[in-house]
Amino acid sequence: MNITQDKIDNLNSVLTVKINPDDYKERVEKAIKTQAKKAQLPGFRKGMVPASHIKKMYGKNILVDEINNILNDTLNNYITENKLEVLGQPLPKIDDSKDFNWDFTDEFEFIYELGLAPEFSLDFSSKDKITLYKVKVDEETLASRITNLRKSYGKMSNPDVSADDDVLYADLKQLSADGSVFEEGISNTASVRLDQVNDGKIKKSLIGLKKDDVVELDVHKAFDSNVTIIAKLLNISEEDAQDLKSKFQLTVKNINRLEEGDLNQEFFDKLFGADVVKTEEEFREKIREELESMMVQNADQKLQADMLKFGLDKVTMNLPDEFLRRWLKATNEKLSDEELAQGYDDFARNLRWTLIENRIIKDNKLEIKYNQVFETAKKRLDAQFKMYSPQPLSEEQLGQYTAQFLQDKENANRIFEEVKAQHVFDYLKSVVTLDTKEIEYNKFLELK
Repeated sequence: MNITQDKIDNLNSVLTVKINPDDYKERVEKAIKTQAKKAQLPGFRKGMVPASHIKKMYGKNILVDEINNILNDTLNNYITENKLEVLGQPLPKIDDSKDFNWDFTDEFEFIYELGLAPEFSLDFSSKDKITLYKVKVDEETLASRITNLRKSYGKMSNPDVSADDDVLYADLKQLSADGSVFEEGISNTASVRLDQVNDGKIKKSLIGLKKDDVVELDVHKAFDSNVTIIAKLLNISEEDAQDLKSKFQLTVKNINRLEEGDLNQEFFDKLFGADVVKTEEEFREKIREELESMMVQNADQKLQADMLKFGLDKVTMNLPDEFLRRWLKATNEKLSDEELAQGYDDFARNLRWTLIENRIIKDNKLEIKYNQVFETAKKRLDAQFKMYSPQPLSEEQLGQYTAQFLQDKENANRIFEEVKAQHVFDYLKSVVTLDTKEIEYNKFLELK
């Protein structure tokens, strides 16, 4: 067997693998004998089928399988022994001029293209400055959170006249161009949430309505062409909602209002447990603390995104783009040229960052241990369970669920990548200079 590498440039290489009969005959004969022992064919007892009979019937298929196995082993060993950092997988070059007989005497030659990882250097230091935002809870955000909590524990009422943030239970009927009801048009009874209406003029027209009042509604203008809301409201597909041009007749059947819960001890105990909070002042401070804790997470996510962008801008590298485009097409049969063109830049960006992450992990000997993966997975599952049940799971139960969750390879890989990203993030935070800047929450939300 002979394998040679022809380096096209720093990012592309071609491997040529030559296989002669001496390389595969012994493996093929062994595979044929193994198949003969397992075969169950009419006229033969199990395990007594002659190898020559198996070769005659299945020899060509067995030969193809063994050649593929040899190729895979050869390529993997060569890449490992020569420490080639390959992107994607080797891509076979099809040569229509070569036609093998597959008669056990062939000499085979296979050619593969390789995309190679680029050479690059890392130079993160204290000279690099990145903004770390310290998000402050402004009074507007605090008031909004308190209002939402009070509504969550409030009571539903049915007022006579609609007001801001009410829900109108109404009949909706499609109108013709002349303003009359389109008899065969779209008709549905649904809840119209005034807090989702973005157009000020339309919202004003929906305030002050009573039962049986009738108004005209431009759904696209009202909901800022949000096809998800429109489709649900009219019970149609999002595609139909996108193309919809008609206005609708809205007839009020009922008005629903969620009254805010009273700020009393019963309300405090429902939120935080018995006697944890006893006064309105303590309640406001508790909500402020929870919001600030959430905002630390938001600021961390922003810092992580900014570090990623900073790293990609700082570290210069090229990729074997043409190879990678061909490889993506070859390994994703349903991927259209248009989808490839639209998605390649994001793919390349993520790949570049993965290379940077891997280099940071390697150069700084950062270890990712199983117990870190396990604990991260456990936290994620605990948070999910708490969304559906206030009753916490025992540590033993949570541990069992986590172990089961990580048995799935896809889950394990996803959590591993999360832990790896956190290691890299923590490392960069310890190296670069973080320039702390206070900012109000509403201003923080405007940042890109």
